[in-house]
Amino acid sequence: MGMADRDYYRKPNHSGNGMMSQVTPVVKWLLILNLGIYFLDTLILKGDMPNGPIRSFGAFAIQSAVFEWKIWEFFTFQFIHGFVGHVFFNCLGIFFFGPWMERWWGSRKFLIFYLLCGAAGAVFFTLLVFLGILPYNNYGSGLVGASAGIYGILIGVAVIAPSLRVALLFPPIELSMRQLAMALMAISIGSILLKLGGNEGGEAGHLGGAILGFILVKYPWLLGGGSEVEIFRPKAFSHPAETKIRPRSSLEKEQDSELDRILDKISAQGFQSLTDEERMTLQKVSDSQKAP
Repeated sequence: MGMADRDYYRKPNHSGNGMMSQVTPVVKWLLILNLGIYFLDTLILKGDMPNGPIRSFGAFAIQSAVFEWKIWEFFTFQFIHGFVGHVFFNCLGIFFFGPWMERWWGSRKFLIFYLLCGAAGAVFFTLLVFLGILPYNNYGSGLVGASAGIYGILIGVAVIAPSLRVALLFPPIELSMRQLAMALMAISIGSILLKLGGNEGGEAGHLGGAILGFILVKYPWLLGGGSEVEIFRPKAFSHPAETKIRPRSSLEKEQDSELDRILDKISAQGFQSLTDEERMTLQKVSDSQKAP
């Protein structure tokens, strides 16, 4: 059973802050930057020009990024979007799946993971153009959007918690993360090979982000710091302030020590390393914290 199958992980005991209380720090700033840059470029700076100054500076194109050495485009294109629906659905993906991965990686590594997956989308797109698989003769054609980084997140969640259930908005069906990942990969590969939909370049970006996301989650040491993965301790494990000063029993101290040991083991070796007894201990602590 994966960590996402546990109630203590999926449903932390937030108190009265609504959906935004679940947004982790990096995810919050990714949402602010994506929405802010879109509206700034589209509504304020663009005017009657086909491309606003932000898009002209930051959109990825092979000609400029590779041949003219504008290396920053491998990262800046991830914060630029073409239309309202584009930025809306990308932000929706970040909002729902980003916090999951940020809690698994920790904020610093999650940001690196996200940006690298986005850059991998541009790299894979470039590779397919050079190989002649994508029908792009004009190296000025390029990419915008956060989708490559989001696909890295989606595949990462699918690797860590393949049985996690996801309810889609359209079509209105429920899938496991494994099924969702397989469907998305099939769509991207089919669109490229069969030239369907007219967005082969975007689908190549999706595949590039997904591939690197899979690799980094399978081999987390590639992001540095050995094999250790930072994990946020869910709020269900935080001890509420005592309303009265009272001596703590030896049993309470022993339980706290055991909980710390288990959480440290998760950080060092991953959730899958826990024994059934240790998993049961976590569940009992979670249930006791939820009790009124």
